[in-house]
Amino acid sequence: MERSSLATGRWRNRPLDGISPDMKSLYSGADIEGLLEKLLQAPVDPQQPFLYQKDSREDVYTMAGRLYAAFVEMGSEVPICLAAEERSVIAAALLAAMASGKILVLPHSFSESALEQMRQVTGFTSAVVDVEREFLPDIQCISSERKGGTVSLPVKNISEDAELLRIFTGGSTGSPKIWSKTAGNIFGEAWFMASRYQITNQDIILSTVSPYHIYGLLFSIVIPLVSSAAVLAETPSFPAEITEAVEQNSATVLVSVPAHYRVLRGRSVGTSLRVAFSSAGMLEETDSLEFSASNDIGVVEVYGSTETGGLASRDRSVGQKFFTPLEPVIWRIAEERLYVQSPFLSPDLPVNGDGFFLSGDRVQQEGAAGFSLHGRADAITKVGGVRVDIDEVRDFIQSQAAVQECVVVSLADKGGRGNLIAALVRGEGLDLDNLKKVLTGGLEPAAMPKRIRVVSAIPVMPNGKYDREAICKLFTSL
Repeated sequence: MERSSLATGRWRNRPLDGISPDMKSLYSGADIEGLLEKLLQAPVDPQQPFLYQKDSREDVYTMAGRLYAAFVEMGSEVPICLAAEERSVIAAALLAAMASGKILVLPHSFSESALEQMRQVTGFTSAVVDVEREFLPDIQCISSERKGGTVSLPVKNISEDAELLRIFTGGSTGSPKIWSKTAGNIFGEAWFMASRYQITNQDIILSTVSPYHIYGLLFSIVIPLVSSAAVLAETPSFPAEITEAVEQNSATVLVSVPAHYRVLRGRSVGTSLRVAFSSAGMLEETDSLEFSASNDIGVVEVYGSTETGGLASRDRSVGQKFFTPLEPVIWRIAEERLYVQSPFLSPDLPVNGDGFFLSGDRVQQEGAAGFSLHGRADAITKVGGVRVDIDEVRDFIQSQAAVQECVVVSLADKGGRGNLIAALVRGEGLDLDNLKKVLTGGLEPAAMPKRIRVVSAIPVMPNGKYDREAICKLFTSL
C-alpha cells in the first residue's frame, strides 16, 4: 500500500510549498464539518467578486438566503432540480441546500426527455431556474431573483456524510446514470485542491467546462466558494474565444479539457495564466507539452470520474510521465488493478472489506509513488472525454431484428481523441446502411461505432470465448 502526494510544478508569482498542515488534518475526520459550518457564515469580504465583474460574494449569499427560505417553505423531502446556468446562482443553490438539508439534482441535459427521465428516478417536483424554461408540467420553478429582503443562512453543524447532490451522467443509449455526492465529497475535494494549488482571492478562474460536469462544478463553482477566487461568467470553447477571455480578464487559472488543448496547440493565450488543469479524458502528450511550451506553464492532468472525484494527477512539463495519487488518496495495486480509499468517493460505490474501491482501469505501478494507465478493465471506455458503456452499445445493436450476434470493442483512436467504438456484426441479409441509420437515431454521438464490419462468423478461441485480439485485427484494414 502506498500513500503519495502530488509533485511540485512550476508556478508564476507564487511559490508552492506543498500541502498545508490544515489540509492534512482536514482528512483526520475532525475538521471538515467545522469548515462546512464556517462556509455558511457571511463572507469575510462581501464585496470580493465571485462572478468576475458581475456578482459579489454578498450577492451570492443574498441569493442563497432567498433560496434557503424557498426551500424551507416547500417542506418536502424530495430533491430539487438545479436548472440554472449562471455560476453564481448554482453556488447560491449549493449553500441553500446545505443550510436546509435539501438534495440537489444536477441534470446531464436540459432536454425535456432527459428531465423527464430524471424526474422519474428522483421524483423532484421543483427546480431552481435563472432563465425562463419550458419546463415539464407541474414543476414549481424557484426563481433566483436577487432583489427583495435578505434572509441569513442558519449557521449549523453539517455532517460531512450528508447527501448534497445527485449527479446524472448520460448513458450510451441516453439512459442516465446517477451518483450521490456528500457535502464532504464535494467541499473536501475543493478545499484540498485550492490549498494544493494555492488558489486564493487573487485568482481569476476561466473554465471551458460546464458547471454541470463534476470537474466544471468543482473548479468553477465550489473552489471559488471556498477560496474566494473569482470565476468568469462565460464558458468559451473556440480557440479565439478562450484566448480573448484570458487576455481581456487577466485570468490566472485555466480549467479545460483535452479537446480544447488540442485546438490551442502552439497558441499563446497571454501571460496572466499561472496554472492550467485538464480532465474529462486523456490529454495527449504532444498537446500538453506544446501548450506548456507556448505559455510557460504546466498542464495539471486530473485523473478521476464523477463517482470517484479526483484520484491522481501529473504535469508532463516537469517530467512527470506517470500519475501520482492525490495526498488524501490511499492506494494499492493488485493484479494490475487500482484499489483506492478516498474521502472523495461517492457513497454509492462498492468497497471491499478493507474499505477499498476497485477502479475500472488496468494500471501498472511506476516506482514507489506512481502508476501508468493501460486501458479499461471493465466495459466502460471514454470517447472524446465522454463515458461509453460498450455493453450497452452491444445490447442495443443486438436488439435489432436482422442482427444475430454482435461484439463491440474499444480501439485506440489514432486521431488523438483517446478511443473509438467498433462493432463486429453477424446477421444474414443484414443491410449495413440501414443499421447505421438506426444506430444514429438510437445512440448518443460518442457511443456511435465509427467502424462497423459485417462478418459471417465472429472469431472465437478454443475455450469458446471471443478472440478479442483477432477481432481487433479485423478493423485495422478499415
